[in-house]
Amino acid sequence: MQKRLLLPLGGLVAATGLLAAALVTPAGAASTVSKAKLASATQAGDVMNFWTADGGANLKAAKAYGVEHKSVPKHVSTGGPATDGKPGVVPAIGDEKKVVGKSKNVNLPKTVGRAFFVIDNDVYACSASSIQSQYRNLVATAGHCVYDIESKKQTVDKWVFIPGYYDGRAPWGVYVGKQAFTHYDFDVYEDADRDYAFVTVYNGIGYDFDKNVHVDLGPLGKNVGGQGFAYNQKVGQPVFAFGYPAAPHDDGNYVFTGEKMKWCYGKPVYPIVESSVKVEEQMGLKCSMTGGSSGGPWILKYNSNRRLGYINGVTSLGGDTDGNKRSDMITSAYFDGETYGVYRAAFSLWSGSLVKADGSVGITETK
Repeated sequence: MQKRLLLPLGGLVAATGLLAAALVTPAGAASTVSKAKLASATQAGDVMNFWTADGGANLKAAKAYGVEHKSVPKHVSTGGPATDGKPGVVPAIGDEKKVVGKSKNVNLPKTVGRAFFVIDNDVYACSASSIQSQYRNLVATAGHCVYDIESKKQTVDKWVFIPGYYDGRAPWGVYVGKQAFTHYDFDVYEDADRDYAFVTVYNGIGYDFDKNVHVDLGPLGKNVGGQGFAYNQKVGQPVFAFGYPAAPHDDGNYVFTGEKMKWCYGKPVYPIVESSVKVEEQMGLKCSMTGGSSGGPWILKYNSNRRLGYINGVTSLGGDTDGNKRSDMITSAYFDGETYGVYRAAFSLWSGSLVKADGSVGITETK
């Protein structure tokens, strides 16, 4: 029997020079962490139906989402951040005991995909990536791609992650969000210097068209791997930034569609400021990606052979810094020990399967 995935449109490292970190939650980390529920197992069927009904119409209708800021973020000086501890890393899935060589090619990571969600009945999309965790079930993205900054609700609705998203296809299934974790200052004060989030997801869901039933595809990280995590690193080390830009440039040019993954490469600068969204100490990277790339990973020591490295940031803001109405910079929060504390709070939580013995996905009854 051939098991085919539920495809909305019908288609189917270890580092050098980085210090390893023990998986121990920093003292006082609990006071910096905000957590929230996204979807229960009984709600997940409705979430899946929402995104996959009518050939994935809602996926195709999703608009690029990003933080609205009043002026262009600016690099105001040179220098580095004040770290809150020693630099540390958590190796990627599969790289726990390996050192691998370099590649001259840029092979796109399987871990990166699009996150889809609903705010006030409107459908939106950001970017995100699978990241290392105990149960291979964790996603890294921007805080504003999970926590609702538009209304009085704590989180967005109907959050799902589709790794490897390509032209409407879900090659490794759909993963429904279970719990979300971010920094207290982002959740409560919308401080974009803490614009990151980590989301636990249920096992992936596919579809067997021969038997007309859903299929449990297992944990996210077992299907696509998971990037490592790095914090308190020196700014200026080269990174690859990946994402799914979809919004037009300010001149109205639609260079991107959101249907294919894009990337940028360069050396971040620090600090970046923009007062309207409380940004005083983000990192900036020269890059032409537009809205929709929010939440996409900035990967340090990326190895193209294994398509793995260390997530050291996620895209937060962007804009046109030279006045030609073309986006030319993206920004990220600086990942420090408090970021690690948020990550660690989500690291060891189990999610489990949503698919029932009869092939259904816990669909709630309606009358």
